Amino acid sequence: MKLPFLPLTISATVARRLIALGAVLLAVGGQWPHSGLAWSSADEWLRDQLIRRQASAATEQRLAVIDIDETSLAAAGPWPWPRERIATMIEQLLGDYGARGVALDLVLPEPSDAGGDARLAMLSQHGPLVLPQAFDYNGNMPLRVGRLTGGAAAASAGAAVPASGYIANHAGLAQAAHIGNIGFVPDQDGVIRRLPMQTWFDGRTFPTLSLALLDCCSASKPSASGPTGGMQLGDGLRRLPYRLQWDAYKVIPASMILDLSAPDELLRGKLVLIGSSSLGLADRVATPLSASTSGLLVHAAALTAQLDARAGLAPSAWPGRLIAMLFSSATIALCFWTLPRKSALVNVGVLAAASLLWLALAWQMAPHDALFGLSAPLLANAFLLAVGVPFAWQQSQRQSRRLLDTLRQYVADAVVDELLRNNLLDPLKPSHCDVTTLIADMQGYTSHVGALPLEQAAELTRAFLDCLTGPVLAAHGTLDKFTGDGLVAFWGAPLPVRDHADQALDAAAAIQAGMVEFNAARARQGLAPIRVRIGIESGRAMAGDFGSAARSIYTAVGDSVNVASRLETAARDLPHDVIIGPGTAALCRRHQLRHIGELTLRGKEHPTTLYTLLAPAPQQGVL
Repeated sequence: MKLPFLPLTISATVARRLIALGAVLLAVGGQWPHSGLAWSSADEWLRDQLIRRQASAATEQRLAVIDIDETSLAAAGPWPWPRERIATMIEQLLGDYGARGVALDLVLPEPSDAGGDARLAMLSQHGPLVLPQAFDYNGNMPLRVGRLTGGAAAASAGAAVPASGYIANHAGLAQAAHIGNIGFVPDQDGVIRRLPMQTWFDGRTFPTLSLALLDCCSASKPSASGPTGGMQLGDGLRRLPYRLQWDAYKVIPASMILDLSAPDELLRGKLVLIGSSSLGLADRVATPLSASTSGLLVHAAALTAQLDARAGLAPSAWPGRLIAMLFSSATIALCFWTLPRKSALVNVGVLAAASLLWLALAWQMAPHDALFGLSAPLLANAFLLAVGVPFAWQQSQRQSRRLLDTLRQYVADAVVDELLRNNLLDPLKPSHCDVTTLIADMQGYTSHVGALPLEQAAELTRAFLDCLTGPVLAAHGTLDKFTGDGLVAFWGAPLPVRDHADQALDAAAAIQAGMVEFNAARARQGLAPIRVRIGIESGRAMAGDFGSAARSIYTAVGDSVNVASRLETAARDLPHDVIIGPGTAALCRRHQLRHIGELTLRGKEHPTTLYTLLAPAPQQGVL
């Protein structure tokens, strides 16, 4: 039985390699945002989910947040407040409460009451006070508001983020010793995930507010990770880790500072950020932790990250991109092996398990690497699920159809249907089994066709073989091969059956009956009758797909097969068309046999007992 699957296998292998290559490109390219293969929105969404669930509720003890909230505005008066009031609040924080340093998240572009402005100017020049200025990065409108001050000379931007404009404080505050930037660069979806730790404008670099506060008032030295608080570089910006939930920050209403009712222990020795969560002041931004948050808390998160790094508490750095690519490569290699060998359901399960395993690994990795693509392995898995699994299923179906078509040429339809019902994974795999072999041949084939034209000789051969083939398949036999003027068939493989001997005898009896009709038709044409010789024997044999890579056949080999061949040859000298061996005689139950003697067959040391059919039995054809 020939199995011509080699071209299909080669093309399928090439296609699988291309699919694997596509998955690798997605997995590797997805680790770089500008590769064109990165799934940026999904990646950020997934990282936001991890940040939200990993954020700690442990109270931040190193800093405090003073909020000019709705309650404070109701108690002290509407905004804008007099500068005297702001100066008083800062003096109370530094004096009465003993705060280590104060950073203001409120730009004052216009002068106000002279006394208050003078006091703020003195505090900013000689005290631990950081004044803000906001840079603009969009470039749509080149803002130039107030007097820009501070910064360090720099010929080029370097790692700093270039700005297009600014809103600074009025000229009366231009002598401030410490200036911090409070400008943000939202992502495309409007969420603040990164901060420009350094901003470059007009030949100078300016630190962000939290960094300026640390430089001003922190006694600790920067750690080896630098002054960025362990936040990792990405597109010139630093990604905020958002390690703490918003509830972890001690937020004190500004009115409690003004009336000195705030607990002293909440502020003494702390770094203090002053800003507003009031909706009327329009200082609300979206972050991974919340869709609406005070912009002041973003600077608080940046300050926490930098304090962690300087105290050696920041998570150690992991090679996230390398781990992600190795994980994806292992998954793709596994799928490359399983796709052609396992069912679609198994392959879907493998990809689902790999995706869950990756999510568990990403959970551990996210705090240690802010730049690797979390969604890239998932995207590669989705590609394999959408392309690889359907392709493998299609190839499996195509091979199954070809295999079934091939089987149906040699095996009865009922046997094929039973193989499908039994769900045999490889019905052609060689195995030892009990079989009954039938070998049939035309006696005197050369004398019958020698004088015939080629067309008539071929027609006679086909007609004779039809007389043999029909009964074999009707009796659920497996057609092994044609031998020119005969055939070899067997029962018991590829599907094991208990009555294989009786099924072979059914076929032999039907062949005899068919030959009677065949010879009657020849006699009416004035042609000589044709005799068929049949040898049948049962026994242990090895049945399966044998051959080379170029050609293979499904056949049975064993001593019983050889005996059946010897019996068919022996029929030439015996007056019986069907010669049956002792193995078949011992197994048959539905047929009556007649003992016709003993004969020493070629290759045998002892005589073999011979039988023939006594009378045809009803053909039941039961599998």
